[in-house]
Amino acid sequence: MGGTNQQIGQYGEKLACDYLRRHGYKILRTNYKASHQELDIIAEQGDFVVFVEVKTRTSFVYGDGTEAVEWKKQASLRKAITQYLIKEQPPCSDVRADLITVFIDKIRKTARIKHYEDIL
Repeated sequence: MGGTNQQIGQYGEKLACDYLRRHGYKILRTNYKASHQELDIIAEQGDFVVFVEVKTRTSFVYGDGTEAVEWKKQASLRKAITQYLIKEQPPCSDVRADLITVFIDKIRKTARIKHYEDIL
């Protein structure tokens, strides 16, 4: 998979959606704009609305993706999630924020997905 960072990111989000569906999640929205923040994936799992941040990498030069969700990113995610909940008022009993990292090996043409639940 070649392409721009944006194309690679979109491909990673597609792989993350496929992964979530295979694990019983229902995808509600993707790329939801809330103020200056974008919520990559909004999904439903049982009584949970799950907000999934996706970080896609093709090398580890800038870390594995978990490093990108530092305190500033976490604060903007909380703000975006709050805005979504106020505006959309989804019928749920609980909310969770997850992280999915996608590592794409361009040489082997494979992708490795890791799912971290409840990151906030």
